[in-house]
Formats: sequence, structure tokens, C-alpha cells
Amino acid sequence: MIREFGGTDIVYLIEAARWTLLLALTATVGGGLLGIVVAVLRVIPFKPLNWLAIAWINLIQGTPLLGQLFVFFFGLPLVGLSVDAWTAAALSLSIYASAFFGEIWRGSLQSVSQRQWEAGAALGLTYAQRLGHVVLPQAIRISVAPTVGFLVQLVKNTSLTALIGFVELTRASQIISGATFAPLPVYLTAAAIYFVICFSLSQLARMLERRLHVAR
Repeated sequence: MIREFGGTDIVYLIEAARWTLLLALTATVGGGLLGIVVAVLRVIPFKPLNWLAIAWINLIQGTPLLGQLFVFFFGLPLVGLSVDAWTAAALSLSIYASAFFGEIWRGSLQSVSQRQWEAGAALGLTYAQRLGHVVLPQAIRISVAPTVGFLVQLVKNTSLTALIGFVELTRASQIISGATFAPLPVYLTAAAIYFVICFSLSQLARMLERRLHVAR
């Protein structure tokens, strides 16, 4: 029996959006922690570690996120490691995010003038002190806009996890569309929810930029 798209379905989509947000948040935390390591390995003056970080970035950025999702969801069970859709989605998105966060933050660190490093050295600061007290505060301010820009992409990329059966906003839209045979209003509603999430992130970025520039 075909039913009409109604208020109950909209509530279901909004509830499904919390999994979109939770997945994006998990990937942000996991990818952020790993991204810090990648960024540091890219800038420290030790070539083998620089090459290791570059290889990681090229591997992750050079392969599609969908392929990485399939590797975790279908590949790990082949070696005896059974994972559910949530675990596969969280792992693949975190690793995907780490390569981009690493490059964004590496670029922010290296965009700080070399003279800042030299001034810190002239004051007798160690490498760690120059990084933590002189360079990082400036790099963080520079990185706000590109970091939030990538977070918006990350939220939208969570829709790919619908292909491994994880019920987030896009997968919930597919389910409702199949039950109501009304794909247009269903996907328009889902698009509106994505827009609210992403627009809110963009506004948050602008607010952070204003505050950080005021504190300069």
C-alpha cells in the first residue's frame, strides 16, 4: 500500500539527521587527532617522516571515499574482522578526513612567516616552544576557514555511507521514497536539512574568524 509523504516522515528524516551529525562529529574528532600527527610529520625537519606523511596523504586523497568505505565494510570480513556499517563508516571517514586535515593544517603552519621562527630562535626558544607559543596561534587563525570548509564537505560525504546500509539522512530518504513513491518532496526535504546543517557550520566559521581577528 502506497501512503503519502507527511509530517511523520519529516520527523523521521530529522531524527536520521542526528546520525549524519554524529558520524561527521566522530570523523572530525578521529580525523582531527590523526590529522595533527600528519601535519606535524609533514613539517618537522626529518625527511623520512616527511615522506611517510606525504605517502599517506597521496594514498588517501588519491583514492575515492566510496572505495575506502567498501574496503572497510567488505574487505575486513575477508580477513576475519567483522565490522558493522557504523564502524566501517566511522573508520573510513576518519581516515579520509585525516589526510585533508593534515594538509590544511600543514599549509597553515607553513604560511606563518619564517621570520616568526627566526625571531623565536633569537629569543632562545626551543623548537617546541616556537611551535607552541609563536607559530601555532597564528596557524590556527589561518586554518579556521579551510577547516570549516572541509567540515561542510565531510557532512555531505556522509551520504555515501547509505551505500553500505548505514541509516543516516540519505538512507532514510531512500527508505521513505520507496514507501511513498514521492522522491521529489522527500529529497527536497533532505536537501533542506543538509542546507541547514552546512549553512550553520559556515556561519560558525565566520563568527570564529571575527573573534580570532579581534583577538589578534
